[in-house]
Amino acid sequence: MSDRITEKLSILADAAKYDVSCASSGSDRKNNNNGLGNASNGICHAYTEDGRCVSLLKILLTNHCIFDCAYCVSRKSNDIKRAAFTVQEVVDLTINFYRRNYIEGLFLSSGIFKNADYTMERLVSVAKKLRTEHKFNGYIHLKTIPGASDELVKEAGLWADRLSINVEMPTEKSLALLAPDKNRADMLKPMQFLKDAIIQNKEEKKLFASTPMFAPAGQSTQMVIGATPETDLEILWLANGFYKKFNMRRVYYSGYVPISNDNRLPAIGTPVPMIRENRLYQADWLMRFYGFKVQEIVNHENPLLDTDIDPKLSWALRNLQLFPVDINKAGYEVIVRIPGIGIQSAQKICAARKFRRLNSTHLQKLGIAYNRAKYFISSDTEFEKKDWHPNQIKSFILKEGNSKYEANFSPQLKLF
Repeated sequence: MSDRITEKLSILADAAKYDVSCASSGSDRKNNNNGLGNASNGICHAYTEDGRCVSLLKILLTNHCIFDCAYCVSRKSNDIKRAAFTVQEVVDLTINFYRRNYIEGLFLSSGIFKNADYTMERLVSVAKKLRTEHKFNGYIHLKTIPGASDELVKEAGLWADRLSINVEMPTEKSLALLAPDKNRADMLKPMQFLKDAIIQNKEEKKLFASTPMFAPAGQSTQMVIGATPETDLEILWLANGFYKKFNMRRVYYSGYVPISNDNRLPAIGTPVPMIRENRLYQADWLMRFYGFKVQEIVNHENPLLDTDIDPKLSWALRNLQLFPVDINKAGYEVIVRIPGIGIQSAQKICAARKFRRLNSTHLQKLGIAYNRAKYFISSDTEFEKKDWHPNQIKSFILKEGNSKYEANFSPQLKLF
């Protein structure tokens, strides 16, 4: 690579690290045209210590931007070095890095050049060139620019595996405060358009096998947390609404990294809320896969997630009247709510107890987090319900384990 391309890559890859919504699961694009790459559910990822996925070539098309969002490092008033790739440069980088086995696909976002359509057209051109000229079958995730035309969004869905529109702030009030040039309606409109287009595409594929894929990995969004005073209750209600109303594949939570001297934002040096971010992901998982409702996880009396313990344990401690659970009799829906027992462990328990009664030894062999689950289950005569206070159980569990979430901020991994 030339020195200029290397410099651009350094600037625009660094600017892209603040966008965490780059997971590439959910697509199944097969290489059946003797092309390059193959995106599938088993695609490999590399992760930084804080859990961010960096297996894709994750860059901005440009960090020039006409907007002045206070929370964004690329805002127009920020005195930083600017750069912009051409469409062909991004295509060449993707192909060359893929051939060298550095990446599994492309995550491409951008600042806004002149207007939404002008920028979106260039993002679409990158994906189209990769698919048509290079027969690239690897994973492509494109950021949809709020305010872009439906025609461009639809074309993007024909070439990309996943599209995402960042909602950015949890509430309209916070968006108006920190990004007064932006409109929440410009973010919600393409979400609805994508939902309808994805549903329509699935119906057409049932009738016509030759129907081209349209955003097979669905759509996602991201919101910044910790920059404004919203509670976890407000954040999770919004996320729950996205899942139900727009069939969102994922909602990502990005802990705000203080990058600006602005009295509307936390001061530079304020710790990134990594633990809170992690708890929100855990709560999100409970809503999506464990059957929990938002009001079970957080409510008006407890609007914030406990940072010391995970949301499932927190729920259990607030509802000790439901425990202990007899794992030899209880249904799957009850067992999966026991702290220390995940989905696979609950399935194993339900399968194993068909052959014999399970005791503590069996449960430990099944791989549950026994030191946590033992306070909430009964399985044999060695168990007896003890009149523990919730704070006592919490202290016992905290003494037996250490959180891996220390105060830490890891830079994006470098390609060289």
